[in-house]
Amino acid sequence: MTGEEIVSLCKKHTIFEWSAQDAVDPIPVARAKGVYFWTPEGKRFIDFNSQLMCVNIGHGDERVIKAIQEQAATLAYANPFMATEPRARLGAKLAAITPGDIDVFFFTNGGAEANENAFKIARAFTGRQKILARYRSYHGGTAGAIAATGDPRRWSQPPMPGVIHVLDPYHGIERGWDDTADALAYLEEVIVLEGPQSIAGFVLETVTGTNGVLVPPDGYLQGVRALCDKYGIVMIADEVMAGFGRTGEWFAVNHWNVVPDLITMAKGLTSAYVQLGAVGVRRHIADHFARTPFPGGLTYNSHPLACAAALAAIDVMEQDDLVARARTTGKLMATMLAELAGHHACIGAVRSIGLFGIVELVRNREKRTPLAPFNGTSPEMAALGKFFRDEGLYTFVRWNYFFTNPPLSITEAELREGFAIIDAALTITDTSIA
Repeated sequence: MTGEEIVSLCKKHTIFEWSAQDAVDPIPVARAKGVYFWTPEGKRFIDFNSQLMCVNIGHGDERVIKAIQEQAATLAYANPFMATEPRARLGAKLAAITPGDIDVFFFTNGGAEANENAFKIARAFTGRQKILARYRSYHGGTAGAIAATGDPRRWSQPPMPGVIHVLDPYHGIERGWDDTADALAYLEEVIVLEGPQSIAGFVLETVTGTNGVLVPPDGYLQGVRALCDKYGIVMIADEVMAGFGRTGEWFAVNHWNVVPDLITMAKGLTSAYVQLGAVGVRRHIADHFARTPFPGGLTYNSHPLACAAALAAIDVMEQDDLVARARTTGKLMATMLAELAGHHACIGAVRSIGLFGIVELVRNREKRTPLAPFNGTSPEMAALGKFFRDEGLYTFVRWNYFFTNPPLSITEAELREGFAIIDAALTITDTSIA
């Protein structure tokens, strides 16, 4: 099919997420390899967002493709009441790479369901009902996960009883950051006012993803861990986006030597070759379900094809040393982001950790006025996105920022290729706001 035919039929017969359908203008994709993908007509894009921050090992890795093919030929499906070799091996492998004494896993179809089941586990274990979550967050589109989400994607849905939102240490480009002590004092005040005995869990993205690549200030996660311990609250680390090497560690919590009670994952778990999510559970919480029925189930729980893909993707990460490469290349990317900030008046802030990066744009550096409003866009941001697309760079442009989240396998030459396009785009943006 031609690109035009693909787009026409997709728009006629399928629904694109989070979008007014008349405004959707998708890129038709025919194939992908490494850090690139192509349209049917052969236009090449460098993937600077790893699609949805998930193709961590890069596109088209033959080792993962072979593992999927072999598993499909051997055993494509077994129901979740059965035990399979891929399920057994993946559980053991994740127990070896996740933090601390997290060594029991419930497998789901993706990140949203992982968070849904984390909430169920926290409530069942504590006997409490409330879930604390932060405003600048996204935890998934299913009922419980979207209720815990803080960003505007939640607004169209009715509030769910028992979900309490708290402010983040970051308050936007104009106000900036709270210091750690103030952020933790505020959080504890909310806990006390809500009644600690009523709070089952606190879910937070270890490094906030689509709401700004917000790297927590030093001491914040340690303080959250201490507050959860003090009040008997289950700490739930949402690592759906930040996990599997994205930040230069297997899991982002490792940067701060914190062990959450539950850890949710998806995306990089299989590098999105097959859909799979998981909740990792500390042993003392998992033991609660030895004689108490587990409060969840899914037809595709522990799907053997997905488990085989995850094992292969993790093996690729180990063979190619991608976690260490993300750390090393991430340092280079941080330098390149800083250089961009030094050259372009439209940049208000850059942030990154490993290969998880973002550029926030402003109209005026002194006033730090964002180049687009919260939950909105502007002609300048629209023009930036169009330039990226025209020049063959794919990334997310959202509100007043855009992302730099390439596959962990990216080379220095490929990284510089992408940054050259970004530099040219920002030169035009500088002129538009001068």
